[in-house]
Amino acid sequence: MKFYYITFRSITFAQQGDRLLSRKGIRCTLLRTPRWMEAQGCGYCLRLWTGDIQPALEILRRKQVPLRRVYIQMPDGQLEERSL
Repeated sequence: MKFYYITFRSITFAQQGDRLLSRKGIRCTLLRTPRWMEAQGCGYCLRLWTGDIQPALEILRRKQVPLRRVYIQMPDGQLEERSL
């Protein structure tokens, strides 16, 4: 299982994403982003436990929930940005 982080511009968009994904059975948690991510203007994120991020991204795009960036947590704990 991999951990992914999807960042949002606002708490409202993050909450919308949380509700949508949870309803579809995608396990996620709403969090404040780490400080180094906040410097890039991303105050809130969803942490997802999934093997494949694509279904979650498709749901958010279909419902027009604007997201900023996607990160994957590497085995050493570091986060690496993924292209959308």
